[in-house]
Amino acid sequence: MEVEVDETELKAFGAELLPDGQRGLRIHGWEIESRKRPILKSLDVEDWEQKLQTSHLPEMVFGESSLVLKHMDSGTKIHFNAFDALTGWKQEALPPVEVPAAAKWKFRSKPFQQVILDYDYTFTTPYCGSETVEINAERGRGAISAEGCCSLHWEDCEEQIDVVTLAAKEPILFYDEVILYEDELADNGVSLLTVKVRVMPSCWFLLLRFWLRVDGALMRLRDTRMHCVFGVNTSPIILRESCWREAKFQALSAKGYPSDSAAYNDPSIISQRLPIIMHKTQKLKVPANLYEV
Repeated sequence: MEVEVDETELKAFGAELLPDGQRGLRIHGWEIESRKRPILKSLDVEDWEQKLQTSHLPEMVFGESSLVLKHMDSGTKIHFNAFDALTGWKQEALPPVEVPAAAKWKFRSKPFQQVILDYDYTFTTPYCGSETVEINAERGRGAISAEGCCSLHWEDCEEQIDVVTLAAKEPILFYDEVILYEDELADNGVSLLTVKVRVMPSCWFLLLRFWLRVDGALMRLRDTRMHCVFGVNTSPIILRESCWREAKFQALSAKGYPSDSAAYNDPSIISQRLPIIMHKTQKLKVPANLYEV
């Protein structure tokens, strides 16, 4: 999705582009920036492996890529990055998925050395984003973590993301998709973590998606959606909806769906075929200013 909006149109909606070649914009007290960087180099990979205490990482880790949404008055920052996502993978530590072509997987990493897959090679993560509070540096204080701030608390709620508002014919002022990591599972499927953001005159909306297809074995979809409506003189409220779906190929075939992996390339199309195993909605009330933090 390509979005081209000139500065005059942005200004009409109270928005402006970020300076100095940064990709993103400022609008209604929010600064939204996407950063796309190359795949981690070998030395960085070794550093990450040491920090995560693992000898396994996805084939392609975009370690310096990120999406950052910062509420300027309060310093509240919602951000998405590969390291935090892989920290979640390491902590969840799911058992490895059994695959039909097990013999091939024994030689996944080193052709001349048998490799025992005793870890979650799919890099499935429960990650749904990171939060920090950055206090204004001009006031002589540094950044503090969200864990130390009682005001940054996601509460379970019954409210739902307003899909009617999202479906309205509003101009898209900014759109981007950032890949955080990807692995082709030795040509036996795909493991992919991406985050997409869309900014309209009335709100911002994002989708963090982990998509897994292990050919002949399993499909897994973990979606996190966030929605924030711009208000006037009110503290922003962010709704976060998490939905996990998964199914084995055998179960899908039993329902009459195709068993050929080629039929499952687009998670958006087949998501409704996968049963829900977890669903919850939470909300975060963003402080009006940094003094409330």
